[in-house]
Amino acid sequence: MIESNTVIEEEEEWRRDTILPEVMKIVCSRSMLPHKDLISLLLVSPSLRRSLNSYSSLWPVIDLREYSNAGDRLLAALSLARYQNVNQISLEFAQGVEDKHMELLKKKFNSSVQNLEHLNLNGCQKITDKGVEAITDACPKLKSFSIYWNVRVSDLSMTYLVKNCKNIVDLNLSGCKNISDKSLELIASNYQLLESLNLTRCVKLTDGGLQQILCKCCALRTLNLYADSSFTDVAYKKFSLLVGLRFLDLCGAQNLSDEGLSCVAKCKNLVSLNLTWCVRLTDAGVISVAQGCTSLEFLSLFGIVGVTDKCLEALSTSCSNTITTLDVNGCVGIKRRSREELLQLFPRLICFKVHS
Repeated sequence: MIESNTVIEEEEEWRRDTILPEVMKIVCSRSMLPHKDLISLLLVSPSLRRSLNSYSSLWPVIDLREYSNAGDRLLAALSLARYQNVNQISLEFAQGVEDKHMELLKKKFNSSVQNLEHLNLNGCQKITDKGVEAITDACPKLKSFSIYWNVRVSDLSMTYLVKNCKNIVDLNLSGCKNISDKSLELIASNYQLLESLNLTRCVKLTDGGLQQILCKCCALRTLNLYADSSFTDVAYKKFSLLVGLRFLDLCGAQNLSDEGLSCVAKCKNLVSLNLTWCVRLTDAGVISVAQGCTSLEFLSLFGIVGVTDKCLEALSTSCSNTITTLDVNGCVGIKRRSREELLQLFPRLICFKVHS
């Protein structure tokens, strides 16, 4: 028995003196080890657990993506000393996250999230305006807020967000179908330094709201308007104000005309443009893009029957050295669209199909 205990003590000493320094060297040499990997390391030995827990700088992230009982897990995590200065929380598609958890977080762990900058509530469909009020009040330094696919939040949530969080630069409201122009007015008036905005399938939005964004949020670099089919050229003509825009998704913009696209083409820094199912477009609109956006790397014309080989020739003249993704499937007016023919025009192409 004594011999057995001696062996155990020697093994623990060996781990502490040999393995522990090497593990800590690896962990500390990386900018950020994934949260789940750190959790796994806690199970290696008591001495390693103590060492890891003593470095609060190793624990800026709480990642509970796709976990069950994630609301309770979040509160339990925040009760631990190592999470006293968390910077990022992800609850993306986690189960069991409700308003009550946001309210308890605000009440019990307010000090732990004062420096939180990134919050992902994507797919947390039980969160309502009440939960948004609590969590934004607790996290005044938020820079990134994502609440994709939530039909319970409304314009009231945006009222709380702009009131409590003044530094938002990245906002994802994709699938928030109860968001209206009132939210866009609040965003435009309070977040002039906004860099990324996702409004996918926000079906209540109109030209008036989008114009507010385009006129006031001139720092935008990424704008996603996927499946927002109600906008017209009245709004699209304001795109020329977004001189720094690099990523634009207009998939399904059924009212976008060549004239409207010519204004989009004034965004000379665009590298990614999705025009899938923009059914009113013709060669004239795409040629204006070829002439204005000479740094394009990604372009989808999928399903546009009004374009021909003429627009591809124009694109080849200006963008042959930059385009690596080009989808012209369903463009029946384009006759030279085999893989070999496209490579002759765009030798750097590596992706020929965006939509399946």
